Amino acid sequence: MDLEEYYFEQHTAYYATTIRGSLKVCSRSIIFDPEDLTEPILKVCFNNSFIYFVCCCFFTLASGKMFILKNIERDINKNHELHRASCLEKLGDQTAMIAANLQSRLARSFFDKNCFQSVAEKPHMECAVEMVMPLVSNPGHVCITDESLYFQPLNGYPEQVIQIQLHRVRRIYKRRHGLRPLGLEVFCTENDFCSDIYLKFYKTADRDEIYYYIATFLENHVTEHTAESYMLQWQRGHLSNYQYLLHLNNLADRSCNNLSQYPVFPWVISDYASERLDLTNAATFRDLSKPVGALNRERLDQLLARYRGMPEPRFMYGSHYSSPGYVLFYLVRVAPEHMLCLQNGRYDHADRMFNSIGDTWKNCLEGATDFKELIPEFYGTDCGFLENKLRLDLGRRQNGSLVGDVVLPPWASDTGDFLQKHRTALESQYVSEHLHEWIDLVFGFKQRGGEALAAHNGKINIEDPDQRIGMLTQILEFGQTPKQLFTTPHPQRITPRFHNITRSPSSNSPVGDLSPASQSEDSSFEDLTEESRKLAWCFFLTHVLFYPSVSLFIPDTTLKMFSKELKDFQRSMSFSNMALSSCLMLADGKTVVCSSWDNHVYVRRQDTLMGHDDAVSKMCWFDDRLYTASWDSTVKVWQCASDGSSSHKRSQFQLLAELEHDAGVNTIGLNPAGTLLVSGCKDGAVTIWDTSSHATLQQIHCHTGTIHHVAFSPDSRHVLSVGADSCMKVTDVQTGMVISTVKAVEEQRCFCWDGNLVLCGGQSGDLLLWDLLSNTVIQRIPAHSGAVTAMWMSELCSTVITGGDDRQIILWKLLSP
Repeated sequence: MDLEEYYFEQHTAYYATTIRGSLKVCSRSIIFDPEDLTEPILKVCFNNSFIYFVCCCFFTLASGKMFILKNIERDINKNHELHRASCLEKLGDQTAMIAANLQSRLARSFFDKNCFQSVAEKPHMECAVEMVMPLVSNPGHVCITDESLYFQPLNGYPEQVIQIQLHRVRRIYKRRHGLRPLGLEVFCTENDFCSDIYLKFYKTADRDEIYYYIATFLENHVTEHTAESYMLQWQRGHLSNYQYLLHLNNLADRSCNNLSQYPVFPWVISDYASERLDLTNAATFRDLSKPVGALNRERLDQLLARYRGMPEPRFMYGSHYSSPGYVLFYLVRVAPEHMLCLQNGRYDHADRMFNSIGDTWKNCLEGATDFKELIPEFYGTDCGFLENKLRLDLGRRQNGSLVGDVVLPPWASDTGDFLQKHRTALESQYVSEHLHEWIDLVFGFKQRGGEALAAHNGKINIEDPDQRIGMLTQILEFGQTPKQLFTTPHPQRITPRFHNITRSPSSNSPVGDLSPASQSEDSSFEDLTEESRKLAWCFFLTHVLFYPSVSLFIPDTTLKMFSKELKDFQRSMSFSNMALSSCLMLADGKTVVCSSWDNHVYVRRQDTLMGHDDAVSKMCWFDDRLYTASWDSTVKVWQCASDGSSSHKRSQFQLLAELEHDAGVNTIGLNPAGTLLVSGCKDGAVTIWDTSSHATLQQIHCHTGTIHHVAFSPDSRHVLSVGADSCMKVTDVQTGMVISTVKAVEEQRCFCWDGNLVLCGGQSGDLLLWDLLSNTVIQRIPAHSGAVTAMWMSELCSTVITGGDDRQIILWKLLSP
């Protein structure tokens, strides 16, 4: 395959004096595209023919073909230079000469401002660019005004000027092109994968200036164009599986204008033989946790044996899951010109064409070198790629049959029925529950290939031009790995429900209705598996609840115990002469730990830790380790060990580490795995710590006042914090960047969250349900007559308990909608 070519000129021409068409002069070849679709497309490579230009006639002596050009007014010498470039032996020399020819043409032309749609338009900037199309790049000039984006191609094709009104733009993406950050793709639709224009710039600065200028015309463009925000929308069900995959492909530089980086979609069905498609049977679906090359165990064993006996550099698979050849294999019926250009004017052998969906799947399972995935057209609405509507002569197979429409599986009555059922399968419950596994393979932490590009910002630092061109040629022929979007496991699709949250009927009592939580769990989560329920929320016991009893401090000097079953006050325990600030139950279900404003930590009254020099504000417990935060600007880590010498096995605590801060620590939280600790201070700083090394990972001054509460998201990727400045901030754990800010109308004191929805309590005593994606309050629930100071949610997300300054605790249940 040749390198992607430049598309220099187009002329109306006649071949053999009678066949009318377009003669396209490209950087390495000449292509004749006849108007009559039954006539073949002709491609003549410069390096295969000696070419003469005489007056208005164009001869290729080696092939004997002659083209008569109409109205030609071009400089013939330019095309002689292209022919001379093709005769150079080294690819690097060829590319350099072609590039010099291109820059010479661009330097002698400018954007014609007479093309503006309005005389009142104000131009912002103009520069030379290329419009990227499959297999070719179209050089020209771009001009952006306060109203429109214009592109004027040198060759006048497909139009003399292309205009895109800025108010119609919905999405824009920066692209890698040739592994360099030079591309820009513009979409005027929300969910389509075909863009309106794909431009390649010669300078990254020019690309970025136009990108940010267009971005000023978009709403929420920064939030909209992050993998994180799309992931949250998908988890909540606001994006379908199809839409989410399109967005991930766009963010990973996959474009329908670039065949080496065409959008990639998974095979999801494995049954192409049954008369009826059963989407309730797991056996109907492909294992999404494995790449195509690992789906067949026997073939995988053969590949592994070959890999072990291979000299360095070794490789597992001999081909990619997406490449220009694979894309055109699927699209030959709607884009025959691309395959003909790719294969120098010929179709592939009839038996190697896309003849049957079932046979293609079988070959992907059994073929020695076939590991391809699908393209988005398999889940769209256009049946054209499955039907030979152009009546192309695609050859005759060995069994004597002509290659026509694609043979469908028995369960599909026609192409429309196939696409509809295929799309339904993509959106099915099974695929929704397992799609994150495939995303890990292609766009996520299991991906191999994108990490190397990310290490040097997608640039190839190869000095030798021949080696550089060789690498680009290899990418164009074999495909390119998507840009890596996720570096940790992608969460499963889960939609926790806060809606219809109501106070229990016995709201007049201090504790409310304490009937077993299991009564509401089934109705609230009837559509979620037990595993997904556990993934939905993961919080630590803090402040208000200990099963089987409920504990309340108001704050005062005593810990009060309420029976959940008896719905009554049981007893109180005195720990200190000063107010208690935090309490928790250890894993044994018997040991209570309380902290106090007297600087001490109390363990079941028998043990007292002389822990801090100021009030202890918050505690966390994980895996025999106690974490205590204090206004003395430290967090201390304690190791708990049982003393076996006594029948009572009294607990012993040893100080492991002391985490220093610049201000008093008001709150702390652990991630579900216990590997990270987050602390919030009185100076508004959020600090993230590694619990194994006790090293600081991030420190972010994101609030202007005291931080009241911090917590990790269930997937440990984000931290939410609320403070005295009435702001809620979402911070990215890996980068330390604040990626979302919500300004509340009142100060929030505590919350529970699932990574997207936040149930919080504030100064007014009401509970607020916030949607962080839209920055809106979904629901306001009257709760306490004073500020809500403490909140806890059960692991199954069915029960909430709140405590407030009104000296009451209230139990809430989540009801099904």
